[in-house]
Amino acid sequence: MTIAASCPASPARTDNGASRPIRFFHRGAVVEVAGLPPTTTVLRWLREHARATGTKEGCNEGDCGACTVVVAELADRAEATGTPSARATVVGGLSLRPVNACVRYLPTLDGKALLTVEDLRAIAGGELHPVQQALVECHGSQCGFCTPGIAMTMTSTYERHCEAGTQPTRQELADDLAGNLCRCTGYRPILDAGRRMFELPPQRLATAPIVEALSRLAADPPLSYAALDPAVGELRRFDAPRTLADFAALRAQKPQARVLAGATDIGLWTNKGFRDPGDLIYLGDVAALRRIEQHESGIVIGAGAPLEDSWAALAARMPALTEVWMRFASPPVRHAGTMGGNVANGSPIGDSAPALIALGADIVLRHGSRERSMPLEDFYVDYMKNRMESGEFVRALRVPLPPAGAQLRCYKIAKRHDCDISAVCAAFAIELDGNTVRTLRLAYGGMAAIVKRAKAAEAALLGKPFTEANVRAAMAALAGEFTPLSDMRASAGYRMKVAQRLLLRLWHETRADAPLAANQTSVWSVLPRAQAGAPA
Repeated sequence: MTIAASCPASPARTDNGASRPIRFFHRGAVVEVAGLPPTTTVLRWLREHARATGTKEGCNEGDCGACTVVVAELADRAEATGTPSARATVVGGLSLRPVNACVRYLPTLDGKALLTVEDLRAIAGGELHPVQQALVECHGSQCGFCTPGIAMTMTSTYERHCEAGTQPTRQELADDLAGNLCRCTGYRPILDAGRRMFELPPQRLATAPIVEALSRLAADPPLSYAALDPAVGELRRFDAPRTLADFAALRAQKPQARVLAGATDIGLWTNKGFRDPGDLIYLGDVAALRRIEQHESGIVIGAGAPLEDSWAALAARMPALTEVWMRFASPPVRHAGTMGGNVANGSPIGDSAPALIALGADIVLRHGSRERSMPLEDFYVDYMKNRMESGEFVRALRVPLPPAGAQLRCYKIAKRHDCDISAVCAAFAIELDGNTVRTLRLAYGGMAAIVKRAKAAEAALLGKPFTEANVRAAMAALAGEFTPLSDMRASAGYRMKVAQRLLLRLWHETRADAPLAANQTSVWSVLPRAQAGAPA
């Protein structure tokens, strides 16, 4: 099956003359696409070229989930992380991940399978799929605009739990659906449908034809694609090497090209900012960059490892990070985006950097065959500026575990509990010797042009008794080392007051004398997921 572009076609060529179209599995057949700009989104292709209009455009920036689709890969290629997340559905040789089609570039589907709401009836043999039937029976849809995305998220949940022989709790369903906004129905009937779908006769995805097709596609050479972008009037390239050596060589050869991971940020440049990202080098097909390595002393997170898997690996070793993991964006964004990308982006309100800096993480940079590393806190120079040299890229993050006896806290302050950008994100690692502060790392996001440590506040506490008086001295010191801005998320005064109060909260929670229990300081601790342990 070939779907040609509706714009004037241009050859998908490499510099040495090799060429091939984008090839992926969709609706029972291998689809070939050529001639469309590399920044064409999956959503645009579905609606304007494949005429599969069940997937809807809502916010067009990855926030509402109306465009959620499921991307399937061969499990032995997709789960190169070594620590797959509990939410990465692995079934029948496939790894299924819900993602937002609006910020997913079409070439990233090469060698993969795309499942949309149109597939559900085919899975059920022409009848309504259990997900759809449950939504009907439980009145889980009113206007219906958001329903296709909700159905696809629920399908991923359905397949994961059917494979495991389990059923999700109501809280687990709510966690899975955190990236799907419904403005009119309300979530109670949708969650009811999430329970009801497991009571209906099962209808499972037939994975064998997809595995067979993807196995054939795996024999294709790495994608090197080029097409005219009418918006800029120039040829734009998309290269997807599969080995670390090839990726590093291409990056060194083309330092002006943009490194692409999940496109959860760059996708907004083209959707909302109408910016031209230039040529793209995709790291998502490099297995070595998607690995997460577990060591006795810490964790090494490859730059291409999905955020969901990265946070899951960190929270498994450091449960204090569970809340910030679950509140970092949404499941579709976490399945697409990467922690390496979040760190390389350098946003002062990115939630990864405060936690990593508090833990003393190093960033590993590579140029060709040469690698170097530095503390992550030294990587950032100024707003959106870092120490990466031309032709370099982030290869990995090395995250040490806190010393035995150390305590870790990570606090996210935002207007909404789920799927919101932080006004302030603070991460603290503290180790006490009796009641004396032995080691201390205080990292803040949202308080300056970069994520940075509060070294004056640290100095006010380090080596001193961990008393309220000394903590208040550190709070005063904090006011002298940060000058936060006022914006739509919070005023400068609010940010400073919150940042100071979080130090006081840290003292209440970790002091040697009668620290407050979790249920006295956080509503999170009394939610069902906390009572059951790490999210399922």
